Order: sequence, then C-alpha cells, then structure tokens
Amino acid sequence: MENLSRVITSIPFSIRKVRVCEVVVIILGLFFPILGQAANFLDVVINEISWMGTGISYNDEWMEIFNNTPSDINLSGWRLMAQDGTPEISFSGTIYAHGFFLLERTDDITLPNIVADQVYKGSLNNDGEDLRLFDDTNNLVDRIDCSEGWFAGDNIDKRTMERKNSFLTASSLNWQTSKNIGGTPGFQNEILVEKSPESKPTQKPEQTTKLKTYPEGVLFNELLPSPLGSDAEEEWIEIFNQNNFEVNLYSWQIVDVVGRTNTYIFSEETLIAPQSFLVLSRPTTKITLNNSGDGLRLFNPNKELLDEVNYERAFPEQSYNLIDAEWIWSSVLTPGSANTTDLPASGAEIELEEREFFPDNGSHETGVQKNLATISEQVPKPKNFFSIFLIAFSLAILSSVGIVILKKKVEKIDIKKNIE
Repeated sequence: MENLSRVITSIPFSIRKVRVCEVVVIILGLFFPILGQAANFLDVVINEISWMGTGISYNDEWMEIFNNTPSDINLSGWRLMAQDGTPEISFSGTIYAHGFFLLERTDDITLPNIVADQVYKGSLNNDGEDLRLFDDTNNLVDRIDCSEGWFAGDNIDKRTMERKNSFLTASSLNWQTSKNIGGTPGFQNEILVEKSPESKPTQKPEQTTKLKTYPEGVLFNELLPSPLGSDAEEEWIEIFNQNNFEVNLYSWQIVDVVGRTNTYIFSEETLIAPQSFLVLSRPTTKITLNNSGDGLRLFNPNKELLDEVNYERAFPEQSYNLIDAEWIWSSVLTPGSANTTDLPASGAEIELEEREFFPDNGSHETGVQKNLATISEQVPKPKNFFSIFLIAFSLAILSSVGIVILKKKVEKIDIKKNIE
C-alpha cells in the first residue's frame, strides 16, 4: 500500500482529478505493461491458398496470410486450423506491418528459393476446407468457409485461390483464381485493395531478392524402360550436361508424369561434370518407366521446366536415345557414354582410335578415360554369351577333326615304313 501511495502522489494533480476508474486503468497500465489486446477481426487475413499444390507435386501445398495493420504482430499462440482437424497450425514468429507470412507444407523446398516463414504438416482437401484463424486469446480473426468447395483456384493449371480485398470478409465474391500459374507466394496478389498509398504491402528483405538463376543445357539423354533383367532393378535414366562447366544438381527434380507418378529430388552436392553423363537407377529414383508409355520432366530449383521426354511404347532390351536432336530406340545400350546406333568397335579399333585422337601426353589417364561419363552407379551392359559359346564350340570341333586327320596320316606313314 505504501508503494501504491507513492505512485499515486507522483501523478500530477491534474490527472488526479480524473475519475477513479481512469486512475485505476493508468495504474494497471504502469504495473502490467505486458498485457496485450486481442486482435480485431480482419487485422490478419488468409490471403492466398495453393490447395492444389504445384506443377511439380500435388503435395507442394502452401498458404499465405497478410497483416492489414501498420504494426508488427507477434504470432506466438495464434492458430490456423481446419474444421476437420487437418491441417492445424500453431504459429511462431512475427508478421511484419503490411507484410506477408508464408506457410509451406512439409518442408522448405515446396517453393525453392522463397523462404518459408513457417513449415507445417497436414494436407488440404481438394474438395474444400473450412479454415479459421485465431489469435493468442482464441479470438476469431478470419474465416474462410469453403466446406462446400473452394471458391477459386485451378487444379489443372495449378493457379492458386487469392483474395481480392484484404479488408473485406472472405465471401465467395472476394476470391479469384490467380492470373499467374503458381500464384504470388510472399508477394502482392493481382488485386489487393489497400487503405491508403502509405499502406502498400512490404516484404522482408530476404523475400524481395531475385530468384537464383540456374544454368540450362542439362537434359535427358537415354532411358531404359524394359531391360533384359528385372525392371525394378535394372531400369535407368541418363542425363547429360552439355555445358563446359560443372553443375550442382542439388534440389533439381525429375518428375514422372504418367501412371503412378513419383518425384526424384537430387541430394546435396550432386555434381555432374562438364560434357558428362549421370546415370540414375530405378532403385535410386523410385521412378517407374512404364513399358506402355511414359514421360519425364526435369526442373531446376526454381521449378522451371528445363527438359522433357515422352515415349508411347517401350521395346524390350532397347533404350530410348537422343541422337542428333531426335529420340530413337536402339539395341545398343550406352549408359555413361555417347549414344550410338552402331555396334561397338573391337578392342583393337578402340585402341587405335584412342591413340589417334588422344595421344599419350604422359598422363596416367588416357583420352578415353578423360571423356568417360561421371556415372553415379554401375549399370551392367548386356553381353551375348550365346554367340561366344557357339564360336568356342566350333573351334573345339575343328581342332578335334584336325587332330584325328593328322593322327591317321602319321599312322599310314609308320605302316609304310615297316613294310619296306
């Protein structure tokens, strides 16, 4: 009480004339400055939803919320949840004044090179969701009731559902399908009504940086959908680096587009040397090359399509080769080396060719060795054991006949000598 009296007497006389209730509020504010206020409805809104995923994978879902206020807001204790219980996101971090907060599902490579503010688990139902945003006092701040179906968005072209006016309630009339394929994650929607020119949405510095650029010239070169042995073990995919420099393939993706689709993401520090090949087996990629026809797409981390290949039907024991900018089937398998439709040369021809084009310069590596592909795995090449067996068997028979004839001639000569 003594401390309270000192506080009261320290207040100027003019303030002491204020009504008792106002004095109490002032004193509580002095003693409890950490007490916050509940957010108002639409202070923060759900601004964009990629419920359909991306062109890479339907699992690459993301959502974005927007801060309508001129102040930063600590989101600790806030929740975004669907009525059916998934997803249910407990926030952490801060959403900046007139800024965006990006939520990526499962991992931060859903949108490569656009940093997620938070990663969450749980999928969005393609048939719709009833999403609700609560602050840390369990006050409802925004709601989108799409339980009867999403208001907008295109699952075929992968165009997102985006809000038109961030200051209006989330009725079906306040949403549209994005003009851009993939939407505008972390950036202003095509239509976003603002209170004033001063309230133009701003971005965190790391979100306004340009996307990293990646080299072109990496492409599919050869596929083996129907090998002699087990498809599950001996199928493989070969890519080729046309560039005169090494390329780091970390976070690049190969996407299977037919049947039971799968995506292979290159691991960290996966390098492909200049003018070299990289062979990936099915056990590594988990990608099935369907014998009835299939297609593959190659994307860089910006999810830009670099190359694609499609075939209608696979021929047994033949690979699909890119030769002179044209895809053809060939019985000559060349994993890790340049494609050809000709039978491989003999050992003597290879040695002569090596000496002619790659003269010995004192190095321990021959020219052919220097030009061999960088192969991630050893892929066995088929051998014609039956032909080798026939040749060996024929030589053995001819040798036996020759020995018998020679033996008979020797016996005749011995008999003739004995008679004489």
